[in-house]
Amino acid sequence: MINSFDNHILIVDDDDKIRDLLKDFLITNNFLVTTAINGEDALEKLNLINFDVLILDIMMPGIDGYELTKIIRTTSLVPIIHLTAMGDTDNVIQGLELGADDYLSKPFEPKELLLRIKNILKKTDTKSFKDQIQINNLILNLVTGEITGSNTSKSLNSNELHILRILSKDMGTPYSREELSKLLGFEQERTLDVCINRLRKKIEQDPKFPKYLKTKRGAGYMLWVNN
Repeated sequence: MINSFDNHILIVDDDDKIRDLLKDFLITNNFLVTTAINGEDALEKLNLINFDVLILDIMMPGIDGYELTKIIRTTSLVPIIHLTAMGDTDNVIQGLELGADDYLSKPFEPKELLLRIKNILKKTDTKSFKDQIQINNLILNLVTGEITGSNTSKSLNSNELHILRILSKDMGTPYSREELSKLLGFEQERTLDVCINRLRKKIEQDPKFPKYLKTKRGAGYMLWVNN
């Protein structure tokens, strides 16, 4: 069970009203909350504090949410939720491809954000999962998200970790797109497809013809690793 008192959230938004509203709401729900007024401020705080979830506005002056996500993903796997006034599919996909774990389109209800945060925290709870799996010369650490071997410096984000944890527990068992989307907390199955494609690029030699993270026609996605 997730204990909110143990979780520290960073809210990054240049809108004072939104930033203060979310801070007060999350504090009343027993989270520790730090705020940043822009991307530069966020990076300074990220250098000092280990956060459990980041909530990033996309449209900010200077370093916007997309660029900030790209910078963060070079060193950290911390879960990221995008807040965006641009809710079309292309913008959502752009954020997911850069490494965001979830998104909310403005305007939104704070209660919905709270549910997204709790869902992410459940997904990043590593208890009871297999520590690692090996795919070819790659070792995938399902606790830290690190990928080692073959001189690689890749890493997995929280959605990718959760996909591998689910599928590795039932090796060779297909999960339908609908079922897997529900387990991941995705509203759209298209979001799952983006995550799967991104994950294949990290673990498959030829992502267009995957050997390990397979699509079983009429059944869904499954993982098949002989180790």
